[in-house]
Amino acid sequence: MIIVVDDNDSGVRLDVFVHRHLGEGASRNDAQTIIKSGLVSVDGAAAKKPSTRISTGSSVEITEQKSTESSSDHLVPQLIEFGLAYEDESILVIDKPIGLPVHPGAGHKDGTLVNGLIHRWPEISNVGEPERPGIVHRLDMDTSGLMVVARTDIAYSTLGQQIKNREMARTYTALVRGIPEPPKGVVDAPIGRDPNNRLKQAIVSTGREARTQYEVVEEISTYALLKIKLETGRMHQIRVHMEALGTPVLGDQIYGKSSDNLDLDRQFLHASELEFAHPVTEQPMHFTSPLPPDLSNALEKAHS
Repeated sequence: MIIVVDDNDSGVRLDVFVHRHLGEGASRNDAQTIIKSGLVSVDGAAAKKPSTRISTGSSVEITEQKSTESSSDHLVPQLIEFGLAYEDESILVIDKPIGLPVHPGAGHKDGTLVNGLIHRWPEISNVGEPERPGIVHRLDMDTSGLMVVARTDIAYSTLGQQIKNREMARTYTALVRGIPEPPKGVVDAPIGRDPNNRLKQAIVSTGREARTQYEVVEEISTYALLKIKLETGRMHQIRVHMEALGTPVLGDQIYGKSSDNLDLDRQFLHASELEFAHPVTEQPMHFTSPLPPDLSNALEKAHS
């Protein structure tokens, strides 16, 4: 089993990471035993120290597991509606609608993008992590837009490396309350679990590195339409950083708490552009996605 480390696991100990992927019934001691036996490799090299820290984009291969039951066995193929911007033998570029979780998790055992992916492309079940096959980066459930999915192990590993090296450009469109100062800049502030609310992320000194580029595209009365680029990909990163600037994303019920009567039922955040090198041909790939109707309507109301 080959797993590419994403931003949420960057910096954790190898034994902790391996334990998470051994399946039910396995202990952390089992994970340490497997590592010390040379059955776990990181980026192709055997890693015999359980205390090794892993980083985003690294490929962790587990060649033996204590559990014979894969978590992917619990994923049910389902017919799920989502947009498809591009398809070839190695990758898919998905235009994800609002309200669709990317993979199963707390409160969402099925009905996710992953369930839809393995229904249409069954081979994805064997790519990457069993719980979220093919997924190299994610979008929040109520964030719409573009994301790339791997159909092969090679694509999965290569795309993960591009994210690690910050070679994949992920651009978002956001409408925020207030005008950021300065109108163009970078928010460089570590993000981790909010110590006062486990449902939220926050800027904390012990958090992981998080960098967000932003630029005001248009000032609309007391609002600003922003172009935002992620340098890292922490959970809720844009939403946390925009709140920290004093310009929360409109419609964000966790960090913004108001849609300002713009008829928004979710945060005004859309993954509008995606650029990366094709994992096989190395050709540059560039995709764009227009604002969906609910965000277009809210933007029109903001102008009125």
